[in-house]
Amino acid sequence: MNNEITVVGGGLAGLVAAVACAEGGASVTLHEAHRTLGGRGRATAAPYVAHEGAHVFYADGPHWTWLTDRGLAGPLGRYSPRMMTHTFFRADGRLRRVPPAGFLRMAARTPFLRAPADRDFRSWASERFGERTAEQAASAISVVTYDGDTGRLSAAFVWELIGRVFAPKRPAVRWPVGGWQAVLDRLAAHARELGVRIELGSRVTDPPGTPTIVATELAAARALLGDPSLTWESGHYAMLDLAVRDDRRDAFIVFDLDEGGFHESYSMQDPSTAPAGESLFQLGVPVRAGERRADALRRLDALADAAVPGRRERTTWSRTATARGRTGALDLPGRTWRDRPAIDRGDGVFLAGDMVAAPGMRGEISMNSALRAAEGALRAALPSRRIGN
Repeated sequence: MNNEITVVGGGLAGLVAAVACAEGGASVTLHEAHRTLGGRGRATAAPYVAHEGAHVFYADGPHWTWLTDRGLAGPLGRYSPRMMTHTFFRADGRLRRVPPAGFLRMAARTPFLRAPADRDFRSWASERFGERTAEQAASAISVVTYDGDTGRLSAAFVWELIGRVFAPKRPAVRWPVGGWQAVLDRLAAHARELGVRIELGSRVTDPPGTPTIVATELAAARALLGDPSLTWESGHYAMLDLAVRDDRRDAFIVFDLDEGGFHESYSMQDPSTAPAGESLFQLGVPVRAGERRADALRRLDALADAAVPGRRERTTWSRTATARGRTGALDLPGRTWRDRPAIDRGDGVFLAGDMVAAPGMRGEISMNSALRAAEGALRAALPSRRIGN
């Protein structure tokens, strides 16, 4: 009996899919075009362990349960008093410990109020909370959308994100020590223990004859499958990774309600990401429509000056980057995650990644779609076996 499954792509989605297929009894081969695994979860080498994209997980969904049930989340960073007292909101050009009153009232409503999918967030929220609060909320959640005009997106889409990030509740954020890179390393090791064959530097140009999970960026999947319908809305983001000599004034987190930016420490909760006596941060701003990269970086510099006072004299390492069209799925008014490219493409081909038809945000979409793709691939490869959820 042929029980072969091929996985194309060795990022978070591909590794989760490979593990799930191997656990289901399939013989799995994973192809990764690069010489290293990880995709957008890769990190720079020590002593400055900085990530290209997200480096935290939210622990309020099935993706987190899947990781922790297998011991793959690993040790976690911890909150400290300094982190709690160094979280700020930037509003009207200054840092403040408490967001504006209108923003607080709005966030308190997220568990009780539903937003429509067929309206944009800006107009819907402006009617209920005022234009100023609506714009501040859209800017505050841009760290999740990576979009320069979050207010144009589906009200239901944005409202759910605001509720997950800002609703009054126990924080659901988890910082794996070593970031996503450490989690990816554990996923790869677990996959190999299960017998997954991992082929690095292996670029697949035609879909194999076996059931196949294409776990790449949507643009790469579009080229591989020759399917021009594989498109979806995504963001455009400019990033600054910054290491400085430590100073007690440095902010842990800054939500930028003015510019849509975000500042977060890697090292306050995970000292292994920077040398002793230094702090490591990532800052980002969404690039606006028609905005030049240089102008976005100037706005990013202004946020860095506010969050890390005197940082220019203390900088020990830095790098900048931009990401366009590869920052996770965004739903426009009238569309939901169910309207995104389907996971099951027919003929034994399945999609996994952060811009396909699965719930969650960013990397959660990758994991949730990977598990659904694995279920479909297992049914195709092992039709006589009953595959559980």
